[in-house]
This record gives sequence, C-alpha cells and structure tokens, in this order.
Amino acid sequence: MSKLDQILILDPPSDLKFKGPFTDVVTTNLKLKNPSDKKVCFKVKTTAPRRYCVRPNSGVIDAGATVIISVMLQPFDYDPNEKSKHKFMVQTIFAPSTVSDMDSLWKDAKPDDLMDSKLRCVFELPSENDKVNDVEATKAAPVMNSAKADSSTATVPLTASMDDTEMKKVLEKCKRLQTEMNKLADENRQLKDDGMRMRKVPRSDHMTSNSTSLLGREASTASLPSLLVVIAAIFIGFFLGKFIL
Repeated sequence: MSKLDQILILDPPSDLKFKGPFTDVVTTNLKLKNPSDKKVCFKVKTTAPRRYCVRPNSGVIDAGATVIISVMLQPFDYDPNEKSKHKFMVQTIFAPSTVSDMDSLWKDAKPDDLMDSKLRCVFELPSENDKVNDVEATKAAPVMNSAKADSSTATVPLTASMDDTEMKKVLEKCKRLQTEMNKLADENRQLKDDGMRMRKVPRSDHMTSNSTSLLGREASTASLPSLLVVIAAIFIGFFLGKFIL
C-alpha cells in the first residue's frame, strides 16, 4: 500500500525563510489548512530542536479550519558562507472519533496512515534597500509622534503665556499697592507718635506766655492724622479702581 499524500495545505509549501540580522529572535509563520471534511492531527518536527521554538508544535485541526504555527529561530552567529542544513517536517494523521491521548495516538499509528511534508530553512540577510527603509521608518516614527503632539498642544503655549503675562501684571499692581499702603500706614503712625510726644512735654513757668501758640500747634498737629487718613483713602481708592479696571 502506497504512502498517503499530505492532506494539509502548507503555506509556505517548501521553504521556511528567516530574515536577519540574527542577533535577536527571528520568527516566521507556517500556515496549515485542512481542506478535508475530517479532523486532522498534526505534529511539527525539526532536525535542530535546540535552535528553534515552535508554538504550537502539535494539535488537532478541524475540518475546513486553519492553524498558524510560529517558528522562532534563536539568536546565533550567522555565517553567510555556511549553508543551512536545518529542516522541518509536518507530520499528520486523520484523527479518530475521540482523541484522548495524543502521545498514544502517534505512538500506535501505523506508518501507512501517516502523512508528512518536509521544509528546509533558508536564512537571508536584509538587503541595503531594506536597511534604508528600516532606518527611515525608525526615524519617521518619532517625527510623526512629535508632530501629533505639537498639533494637539499648539494652542496651549499661547494661552499659557497670555495667562502668565496677565498674572505678572496683577501681581506687580498688588505689590505696588501694598507698598503704598505700608508707606501711608508708617507715616500715619509717625505723625501720631509725634503728636503724643508733644502732648506729654512738661510745661515750665517761663513758657506760660507761649501756651496759646502751643495749643494752636497741638490742634493743627491733631488734625494732621485725619488729613493723612483722607489722603490714604484717596490713594487706595485710586489704585483699587485702576486694579479692577
């Protein structure tokens, strides 16, 4: 009895191509399609199991379904003069009505019931055009991201600068107003202190004749704080009105 032909459709059908550089893990995909009306069990084998990681490496494909196998080549020192001898084999068998133990299924399978397809591994280094395109794409990504960020925040700096300018003006006005009020308060206290000292001066007998003039000075001095309060109120009203406007 002749060996059965592979029931699955493989994509790629014969070569698994891995494109370098090979300083990091390189992954290629293998698509398995089941065109039949039966379930098919599959298993993926390789001649270099330490160099590859295959996920999934076995399973069951329903009728009409497709499974994608990820084949991951581990990093290694690539020598372009060395020809790759790595190969893969996809082994399949029609699944029984009930599949309980996959290991026993493959162990007890008859050779005539097995189907297989072989693929060879091909290593390729990126061409100069590919390198240029990769570099340009790498450079273009940050530029595009920064352009998006600039467009989304274009109106923010203008508004923020206007707010800062207005705030500085308001703060300067408040400082000037506070300074003027402090000056007026100091002058008012100084005038009050002078008036109190003049009232407390002891009267001597030989100054009796000047009592009238002293009383006039005290009256005029007593009236000065009231006048300064009025002037301070005018200044404060002027600055407050200018600040509010």
